[in-house]
Amino acid sequence: MSAHDWFVEHRMDYVARTLEESELRTFQDHLARCPECAGEVASIERDLAWLPMGAAPVALRPGLSRRLAEGVLETRGRRWMRRAMPAAMAASLLLGAAGWLAGRLETERLARELQERDRRLAALTDTVSITRGADRVLQASIDMDGREGGILIFDDSATHRWNVVIHGLPPAPAGQVYRFWFICEEKMVPGAEVSAGANPALFTLPMPPEGGKVMGAALTVESLATPPMEPRGRTLAELML
Repeated sequence: MSAHDWFVEHRMDYVARTLEESELRTFQDHLARCPECAGEVASIERDLAWLPMGAAPVALRPGLSRRLAEGVLETRGRRWMRRAMPAAMAASLLLGAAGWLAGRLETERLARELQERDRRLAALTDTVSITRGADRVLQASIDMDGREGGILIFDDSATHRWNVVIHGLPPAPAGQVYRFWFICEEKMVPGAEVSAGANPALFTLPMPPEGGKVMGAALTVESLATPPMEPRGRTLAELML
């Protein structure tokens, strides 16, 4: 991720003022230098400006409704007014209801985005805690069709979990998939299916409840048609505790 990507990802956080104070100052300095981000932030603020956001309703000026009604009555007559007023009130209610519904839908969308952001933040915090608390780090090189990559395992014995980072893998061949395995005393236990791409694969795994004591890990490339019960394909990496 580039430095500018961070500002793009946190535009909504800046508008919602959920950034830390130091991050907020950094973002404000960036807006002064980046017309693209400044324009996008201004657009978001315009889109959100009409939301009530908990503000109290504005009261009509005293006598305004009466003066409006008197003006219409003088122009069109009382009979026309008696017929038009219900229709006007109904139209006003419909417009108000439509505006309220649109506002509620937008508010719900923003709430979902904030919940997703909180979920990602919690997952990231958990990942960082395992990495920092790791008792040991295992690593090995991977050679897949001439491309070199690597695998890192952060072993946290306090929580009995692993953070696994796999990088440098090319996309799996057609009809095949990368699989991560636990090497246990009794058997190999499937851990996770690994997605290869431009970014490293990162996942957290608890120790398996079966297979006995965990003695290591392995990464293989398997056929999609093979059930993930035991490795049958080529072994790309093997790490022992």
